[in-house]
Amino acid sequence: MVRTMIEASLQSVPSSSEGRERQIAFYGGSFTALSEKDQVAYLQEVQDFLSSRQVDSIRLSTRPDALDDEILGRLKTYGVKTIEVGVQSMLDDLLLQSQRGHRVEDSVSAILRLKKWGFEIGVHLMMGLPEDSLESFLCSIDQIVKLRPDFVRIHPTLVLKGAPLEKLWREGRYSPLSLHETVQWLKKGVLKLEKASLTLARMGLQPTQELEEHLLAGPFHPALHQLVDSAIFYDMAEHLLMNQPNGSEAIFICHPKDLSNLRGQRNANTLKLKNRFNFSDIFFSSKPDIPRGRLLIQTPGGEESSIDRKTFAFFRD
Repeated sequence: MVRTMIEASLQSVPSSSEGRERQIAFYGGSFTALSEKDQVAYLQEVQDFLSSRQVDSIRLSTRPDALDDEILGRLKTYGVKTIEVGVQSMLDDLLLQSQRGHRVEDSVSAILRLKKWGFEIGVHLMMGLPEDSLESFLCSIDQIVKLRPDFVRIHPTLVLKGAPLEKLWREGRYSPLSLHETVQWLKKGVLKLEKASLTLARMGLQPTQELEEHLLAGPFHPALHQLVDSAIFYDMAEHLLMNQPNGSEAIFICHPKDLSNLRGQRNANTLKLKNRFNFSDIFFSSKPDIPRGRLLIQTPGGEESSIDRKTFAFFRD
């Protein structure tokens, strides 16, 4: 079955992906919590694809308390390159409340052990767990920054059919974050990661039919990353406008790939800025020579000023 799935996936890979690394991923659970026999069986199914160079390496996701040296040695032998660790939170109280089954010390030791073995390390964080707060979430971000993984994924907590959280939600003992709260929390967390030059690989779950069928409550949005980027650009624009006289005009210029985020979905940022500063008009333009993440403002008097996201992250922290 594994071999059949890999062969079908390789046939569907577009030719435009030539030159990019190809990895086989074991996701959807804790791979290293499987029996040694099952782990080896899955990994052996991949070896022909590795030796023929149809794929370059393997990645998998797992729990932080299922990564001892014996397991890591086995994974290294079979060509695993990337290990994504379900840290979820860096506060023991939240982990206990959410019945995650591991402690912060497990996450710290797992990440340090992975570094020693030379794996590429991804960290998964959840936000909005029971008893979570903005301060707790940002504390987890700060702790992860100190550990320096290669990338981070952040998942807002959702209530799914059949999950333990469903009972708490139905009894009124748990309320998920709203979408607005999620964007505000993520905006602060993302800037902390950018300030530390840590890669954010993804925010939120990818939309699938299975997710749609099981989702009961929570801040799911198929374009969550765009909502957060738009919120950050709004704050940057607001910062640049603070010294401009109300009622005037302004022209914002950014890289072409940032333009839609600057405008916001359905031009939401345009309307908010005009109302916030009582501007007669605000114009948005783009130039390819402006670096990604930088925002420049021009006033009718010919004055210019700019700010980039990383500088803004230092400013806002």
